[in-house]
Amino acid sequence: MNVVVVGLGKIGLPLAVQYAGSGATVSGLDVSTRVVDAVNAGTEPFPGEAELAVRLRSAVASGRLCATVDAATITAADVVVVVVPLVVDGDGRPDFTSMDGATASIGKHLRPGTLVVYETTLPVGTTRGRWLPRLEAASGLVAEQDFHVVFSPERVLTGRVFADLRRYPKLVGAVSPAGAAAARRFYEDVLQFDERPDLGRPNGVWDLGSTEAAELAKLAETTYRDVNIALANEFARFADDHGIDVAAVITACNSQPYSQIHRPGIAVGGHCIPVYPRLYLWNDPEATVVRAARERNTAMPEHAVGLLERAHGSLDGQRVVVLGAAYRGGVKETAFSGVFATVDALRARGAIVTTSDPLFPDRELAASGLQPHPAGSRVDAAIVQADHAEYTALEPTDLPGVRTIVDGRRVLDPRRWSGVTVLAIGSGGGVGSGGGVGGVGGAGGGAGGAP
Repeated sequence: MNVVVVGLGKIGLPLAVQYAGSGATVSGLDVSTRVVDAVNAGTEPFPGEAELAVRLRSAVASGRLCATVDAATITAADVVVVVVPLVVDGDGRPDFTSMDGATASIGKHLRPGTLVVYETTLPVGTTRGRWLPRLEAASGLVAEQDFHVVFSPERVLTGRVFADLRRYPKLVGAVSPAGAAAARRFYEDVLQFDERPDLGRPNGVWDLGSTEAAELAKLAETTYRDVNIALANEFARFADDHGIDVAAVITACNSQPYSQIHRPGIAVGGHCIPVYPRLYLWNDPEATVVRAARERNTAMPEHAVGLLERAHGSLDGQRVVVLGAAYRGGVKETAFSGVFATVDALRARGAIVTTSDPLFPDRELAASGLQPHPAGSRVDAAIVQADHAEYTALEPTDLPGVRTIVDGRRVLDPRRWSGVTVLAIGSGGGVGSGGGVGGVGGAGGGAGGAP
């Protein structure tokens, strides 16, 4: 089986490696010569994906995986899997330019009998209403007569793609029953699934009956997380105003099976959770619950800075370091990271703001518009924005002069911070010192950092 994966990013490349490792002959198609050259050399072009380095070297060495910038490779494909990013602007409007271009290239080289699968998250109706007619127009072929079109959303988390491919059912939605059968055969050949006794049906390939149902499933599961985090953040905001530690409340609520409240946090970042609810709103602009959730989560960096100001006093002229540029701990990615809104809110109050992150060298922070923090320099206050594992070992000597910290992810070890006022989001906004403040560390990391 010949497979072409279009887009060798943080999802597309692990998928290509997975397919090659399962016996398919895979061509990875990408517009970046840097990425293509790295892949062909057996070198991962981006760090942080578990198992990728070893699996990539093996796949390339076996001859089952190669990369190219030449779309003509599609002419030999039995299956084309599209994982090209879909960009969304600040108002939630999708920009289909890149995906339109990729679809036109696929159609130009499409041959009869090919299965085309879109894995990029899309607004409902896009596969049938936009991609199918464009593929027909570019190829001169007839969909579901000469080739099949399927939507099958990626459901994996950066950093653990291979584990998630095994753990979660593979959802497919096709334009025709024949297309659904072709997609099932393909994914059953290239994926392996964990036993999941917790599911109501066997883990594996699940056919949802239509492209629209599969598109909605991905938007729904991600929007659910955004709404749930927003609810937790609402509770945290209330708790901060009323001297309550929301972590203890959430733990108590979740002790029975009908409550599954997520953890509050300083920001919701990444390519998924801040974006896909906007795609849903593009389809359903009257979804007031979804819109309100987005607004609450977007406002959390401002809330965190407000907590710091309440505990510390005026921030005008104060030296404040933001710990963590990444949107999530352990992931070198700043897409929709809360660092930018946090820095803006601090600067608006007159603070002198620097940023530190163990994953980003100073030059990369500066390229993102952030002022790098000189290691060991004195600060007056700090905000923890990312739940990097390294931060659990921080202590006052790492931040000389620090008096006040807002821990936006509940990752600091309270035993290490004697003499420092430390507040967690949703800790009650109390004032004190020595880690006894607001239950820091009492409830685990903030789910607001979920992807």
